[in-house]
Amino acid sequence: MAVDRPRPWLAGLTFTFAVAALMAIGAGSALARTGGAPTAAGGPPPAGSPSGAPSEAPTAGTVALTSAEATPHKSFFYGFRTPSLSFSIASTQAKNDLQIDVVSSTGEVVRSFYRNGVAPETTVRIRWDGTIGTGRPARNGRYSFRVSPQGAGTSAAARATTSSEPLSLGFALYGYQFPVLGKHDFGGAAGRFGAARSGHTHEGQDTMAACGTPLVAARGGTVQYAGYQSAAGNYIVIDGKGTGLDFMYAHLAEPSPLKAGEPVRTGQPIGVVGDTGDATACHLHFEIWTAPGWYEGGSPIDPLPYLEKWDAYS
Repeated sequence: MAVDRPRPWLAGLTFTFAVAALMAIGAGSALARTGGAPTAAGGPPPAGSPSGAPSEAPTAGTVALTSAEATPHKSFFYGFRTPSLSFSIASTQAKNDLQIDVVSSTGEVVRSFYRNGVAPETTVRIRWDGTIGTGRPARNGRYSFRVSPQGAGTSAAARATTSSEPLSLGFALYGYQFPVLGKHDFGGAAGRFGAARSGHTHEGQDTMAACGTPLVAARGGTVQYAGYQSAAGNYIVIDGKGTGLDFMYAHLAEPSPLKAGEPVRTGQPIGVVGDTGDATACHLHFEIWTAPGWYEGGSPIDPLPYLEKWDAYS
């Protein structure tokens, strides 16, 4: 598919309430699986918790976790629901200096948070924004929160943080989410990247799905453009947060509820599958553009390997 450059008059197209209703109905059953949200309301994710600073003279009693839970079990970078821990402790001291680590499946500590003077039976909440110490997104994979007294190698740190009950401190974090929330397939050769078209080649990958199937942002960021074009139909382009890539979604049944310049989170509803424009069946036409971006000097690349990877874990 070759899409004309956006025309200013297209930006005035408005979204109908029907698309919001369809997204809410269709997305509801998928929320537990995706960590998304049943609303088109946007805004950047809440900020992560401050790291804090370790105590100059850390001290803690014999510490045990009395409650702890990490939520959600699956989350996406820059998404609706960020990895969060809520916990409380029992201790032989009234005040305890604690360290909360985010640990990868290989045992690597990717982020640390420090909380000083924590009292027993006081709820502590930590929200991780999915970034490592350098500020870059963490790798896809399994992680867990670990709570311990501060001071590696000291007698306080050597006291194990234990509990009499099983605690759920593990979770998965991924950088991208599969954009179609419903039954789908990748069709045949005609829908592949590079397939012949009249006067051009296909610049994306078609994912076949029933009209009305909810669509979400594969990667959050900023809406670069949302409008209509004779070939693409209703479409939206999102500048992916921290990626250098742009993501284009075409043939939406209705104009997207999102407008150019608005923030959008990974997993946020952006519209529903349709057959608008030059489409012979209901499907999502999806494109990925390299830096500097869509119609800014970048080039489209084959999205299929990425879609298959995201589909496997979303």
